[in-house]
Amino acid sequence: MATEQASESLIHDLQRIVGADAVLHDPVGLLVYDCDAYTMQKATPQAVVFPTETAHVQQVVQLCNRLGVPFVPRGAGTGLSGGALAVRGGVVICTSRMTRIMEVDIPNRRITAQAGAINLELTRAVRAHGYHYAPDPSSQGVSTIGGNVAENAGGPHTLKYGVTVNHITGMEVVLPDGEVAWLGGKCDEPLGYDLVGVFTGSEGTLGVLTTVIARLTPLPQSWRTMLAVYARLEKACQTVSEIIAEGIVPAAMEMIDRTTLQAVEAAFRFGFPQDADAVLVVELDGLEAGLDRQVQRVVDICRANGAEEIRLARDEDERTRLWNARKKAVGSLGRLAPSTVTQDGVVPRSKLPQVLRRIMEIGREHGVRIANVFHAGDGSLHPIVLFDERDAEEVRRVHSANDAIVRLCIEVGGSITGEHGVGVEKAGYMRLLYSEADLRAMRRVHDAFDPQGLCNPNKVFP
Repeated sequence: MATEQASESLIHDLQRIVGADAVLHDPVGLLVYDCDAYTMQKATPQAVVFPTETAHVQQVVQLCNRLGVPFVPRGAGTGLSGGALAVRGGVVICTSRMTRIMEVDIPNRRITAQAGAINLELTRAVRAHGYHYAPDPSSQGVSTIGGNVAENAGGPHTLKYGVTVNHITGMEVVLPDGEVAWLGGKCDEPLGYDLVGVFTGSEGTLGVLTTVIARLTPLPQSWRTMLAVYARLEKACQTVSEIIAEGIVPAAMEMIDRTTLQAVEAAFRFGFPQDADAVLVVELDGLEAGLDRQVQRVVDICRANGAEEIRLARDEDERTRLWNARKKAVGSLGRLAPSTVTQDGVVPRSKLPQVLRRIMEIGREHGVRIANVFHAGDGSLHPIVLFDERDAEEVRRVHSANDAIVRLCIEVGGSITGEHGVGVEKAGYMRLLYSEADLRAMRRVHDAFDPQGLCNPNKVFP
């Protein structure tokens, strides 16, 4: 009875801060927030609040501090490592209504936006001025800039342009004790400690992000986008290594395997070959002068490695279709199985052929089907395991296959995550990468921000 009264008191206080229509607490509605896009672990919060301004977030955090209630930052819920999971219940602070573009500063090449602004909206706000926001995760049409910062998101074009941390210069955050602080600003190199760098990629464990200042990048003068078709996945991987070894840095190099190709083609009818083992999407951009010479070098490398067909996008419409195919690839796999889990390992580019062969063996050994669509240019792998989460035995085999894939990435000199984060999914693997001394140092940084351990608890650390 005391617990019920405490819960009712919490809900009443939250409604007083943000309004009754901005607090979700009925059991059915809360089921939507019992996981993010990593669905293999679930936990239901006591409440979800939808603030519209920093003052709301601050008051909610202060309330949680007074009551000793955990709180979890959440954007659009597209995260793939359980980073927005309310492991210990408590309050989910969802920034999806904090969507305002607050300032477009073209002379200084900056854009200021609330944390809930959708990634793609930043580019739409400045495209007419000849600029864009460069990091482009495949979820960019729905994922929020705050979530991108939390996970240090990447995307196809980060091969050339860099990940989120390379494009964020300032942020407003509500620290775990309820204090509001500005980290960084509009300057490229602010004085003092790089707290923007510390906060970016901290997976919501150091505070709640409310506002972001991001760097704008000029749109390239020109581009060339091509699709190379291969009968053997290994040859496509070898092409990637040789293009980089040649000194060419494409804007993006993405690979799609046969299973994913067939799902994409069935869903969207892009006209892709169904008998190919893999296709490689390569985009070069920059000054028009000299771009065709680079394209020819890439075409020559593709052909030398056995590309059976090379298609060059003739116009913006064809280019858009190619990128739609890549960015809708993961979603199209829903046609093949009711559930999927996307892995996120990183390996040296030269190891791609052997790692991909071994991943397919892992799938056969554990009796699960695995598709591959990934950022080949920087060795960021996304093996996608297809399964039915209603089948407990199959779920067990999926966990075993995922474990084998993560350990494989470490064995070849890679890492457990490239852009999806550690979250709850991979916290147990941190000891395979870091010593106890390393982890204690990280813990001390965390505890300096969050000594009570209320801010997105039970994430990242084993």
